[in-house]
Amino acid sequence: MQPFKGIAFKITAIALFSVMAALIKATADDVPAGQAVFFRSFFALFVIFVWLLQRGEMPQGLRVTNAMGHVWRGVIGTTSMGMNFAALGLLPLPEVTAIGFAAPLMTVIFASMFLSEEVRAFRLTAVGIGLVGVCVVLWPRLTIFDADQASAVATIGVMLVLGSALFRALAQIHIRKLVQTDQTSAIVFYFSLTASCLSLLTLPFGWVIPTWEQAALLVTAGLIGGVAQIMLTSCYRFAPASVVAPFDYVAMLFAIVIGYVWFSEIPTPQMLVGAAIVISAGILIIWRERQLGLERGKARPGITPQG
Repeated sequence: MQPFKGIAFKITAIALFSVMAALIKATADDVPAGQAVFFRSFFALFVIFVWLLQRGEMPQGLRVTNAMGHVWRGVIGTTSMGMNFAALGLLPLPEVTAIGFAAPLMTVIFASMFLSEEVRAFRLTAVGIGLVGVCVVLWPRLTIFDADQASAVATIGVMLVLGSALFRALAQIHIRKLVQTDQTSAIVFYFSLTASCLSLLTLPFGWVIPTWEQAALLVTAGLIGGVAQIMLTSCYRFAPASVVAPFDYVAMLFAIVIGYVWFSEIPTPQMLVGAAIVISAGILIIWRERQLGLERGKARPGITPQG
């Protein structure tokens, strides 16, 4: 094991995913979320394909024993990604990132419901604390009956991020089943392939012809997303999940910096307090799962911050 190398890979992956989200956000006013999902997934396929060739994992790395499992993982993950991309057009980047941290909390709950994993008082308390933090972040946005149209739009954005987090947590549970029979390389590749195909179903709902600048941003987002996925997968070759998992939360720092520099977004004190509460709860859960020997490392490489 080379823990420092694993941590470096993880932080690089999170930084790239943050840049990718910013690129998607930069086009969100004009490009529908479904179309953004297509660019992000389709162009990532080329990077992943080359990576698998370079590692000598073609074609054996793409063999599967549960084809429908990959289809369902694709449906769940694509739904999460689409909702997340739609929310990026409605909310500041740091806020989307902070609320998205609800996904690991939901994963604990779903693990108990669907995997019969025993969840005791410590982790339930941590989940409760984390959900309080989520409420602190989103409370100013819960103004669905406000006459202000901007407030109503922001509330829709919050609902989209929460929906994305829910589906991402479901994807995490699904991947934990898939890794028992199939390789991570297959899970990563077929997710991008399935997402590319499923996103085409949104064509009748108003795809646009992007400008050259928008097309460049979207293609770059796809390529960066592919590289980030490879970095994320690679980090677990050098360090256990319990070591690198807490570094998921550096996404908040990247989101704050990128949001301020690129979009002139300044996070509110309330949002920062809520994010700190959620992050603290998430780290407590990771620590406790390490104590209990609950290793989720095999599943983590197969899921992105979008699903």
